[in-house]
Amino acid sequence: MTPDKVLWVYIVLLVVGGLIGWLKAGSKISLVVSVVFAAALSACAMGWVQLPWGPDLLLVCLLLLFAWRLLKSKQFMPSGLMLTLTVVALALRHWRW
Repeated sequence: MTPDKVLWVYIVLLVVGGLIGWLKAGSKISLVVSVVFAAALSACAMGWVQLPWGPDLLLVCLLLLFAWRLLKSKQFMPSGLMLTLTVVALALRHWRW
């Protein structure tokens, strides 16, 4: 599993999470934020953004966003799950296979 494959799996899960937030709770902001971050991460994964630390910076921003939302809501779903997935994605991107 390469760092780019990990990133693509995370991008899919991020967009699916935004879609679920929009369909179940009517949260347009969840959909918009997930699509914007997914587009930025996709640009990094495709090599359009030539910053080697670009995806990691975006993942850390998402990590902070999900941590803030978890602390604010005190409910694991959905922000706690996405926080966990973000930590796993960051760790797997730096894991030496």
